[in-house]
Amino acid sequence: MPLEPGQPAPQFTLVSDSLKEVSLADFKGRKVILHFFPMAFTGTCTTQLCTMRDNFGYYDGLNAVILGISVDSPFVLAKFKAENNYQFQLLSDFNKDVSTAYGAIYEEFFFGLKGVSKRAAFVIDEEQNIVYAEVLEVATDLPDFNAIEEAVK
Repeated sequence: MPLEPGQPAPQFTLVSDSLKEVSLADFKGRKVILHFFPMAFTGTCTTQLCTMRDNFGYYDGLNAVILGISVDSPFVLAKFKAENNYQFQLLSDFNKDVSTAYGAIYEEFFFGLKGVSKRAAFVIDEEQNIVYAEVLEVATDLPDFNAIEEAVK
């Protein structure tokens, strides 16, 4: 059953691109924008995260933090972050637990790859409840950035 606005956000702890543990609970009292993406260094994923990078200051001004999540290793995510100058943390869901909890996982992806994160966006409020949820079935589609912006206001 998909996650919907009004539900508590599933809690998690993941390893970041800087090899530190990051928990959703660390951000209680702030809005959190989660961006799940299938794979680092692919065209649509780069566009998705670069859009958030280019609007980073806007969200920072709203007491909001952006987190990117994929099943890539933290080492791949560190390189991806450095090459694209992302100001926000990228988190490795290598074991696929968080992508699964958020209903953002492909059982089977392209080329027979299994357990890849779907492209998805969630906005979580200061009390850690979901206020916006979008899980995309088509990997080349982008989230509705305008709707995300409205949900954060």
